Amino acid sequence: MNRKRSTFKNQIKKNLNMETKKALKFTLAIVAIIVGVTLFKQFDFQNLKFEKPVLAVVYAITFIGAVYFLFKGEKRK
Repeated sequence: MNRKRSTFKNQIKKNLNMETKKALKFTLAIVAIIVGVTLFKQFDFQNLKFEKPVLAVVYAITFIGAVYFLFKGEKRK
């Protein structure tokens, strides 16, 4: 009986961990999309410069971080 409870608890922890990972990936994907679009909109293609360079650096760091953590856990099959 005690062993069944142990495996049941482990299964619950595993399911919660998977749900947390899915929520985190979804959130990071939304952040990456929003920041990427903002970076694209801020770039002036005629002069090849950003409207606000300092803010663009912050956006770029955030975008790179979001994409990195989004694909960090992916394993090739």
